[in-house]
Amino acid sequence: MDAKRHFRNLALVGFMGVGKSSTGHLLAEALDFDLVDTDTLIEETVGKTTAQIFEEFGEAAFRDLESQVGLLLEGRTRVVIATGGGYAVNPQNMQRLKTHAMVVCLWASPEVIFERVRNQDHRPLLRCPDPLGKIRKMLSEREAAYRQADVLVNTEQRTNREVAHQILHHFQSACP
Repeated sequence: MDAKRHFRNLALVGFMGVGKSSTGHLLAEALDFDLVDTDTLIEETVGKTTAQIFEEFGEAAFRDLESQVGLLLEGRTRVVIATGGGYAVNPQNMQRLKTHAMVVCLWASPEVIFERVRNQDHRPLLRCPDPLGKIRKMLSEREAAYRQADVLVNTEQRTNREVAHQILHHFQSACP
């Protein structure tokens, strides 16, 4: 991490099913910050679910909406931002986050992610014959983007509370 950066916010990036939203709630409560889930904000703005947006307008349109939401968050302070799984893939999104937030990537293996999301029907990118194979492929494609985070935290074999505690330690150490 760059010692000269000033963190007003905390942002969580990573693949679907790694615990960004759940951990974000715990972090916001512990820090007395607001929580903004970018997928939820997009859904509220458009009036459609993420799955409907993907189905009706396509992934590219959804990614454009993510970038627009990122612009809205630049002026905010004392916010925990739980991003969608593909948010960090756009280098501009990651650069913007780093102007105001400590960026933490939550990580898990493809197998663990599959176990966590296999029974969730609101994951449009996993509506395919081989969802585990798709998870492996997408994680491989996104790994370099995720590794641009300030901190990486493995969420396997940890409760959301344990993950939040580790992130709090990093955030408080960086914000004297």
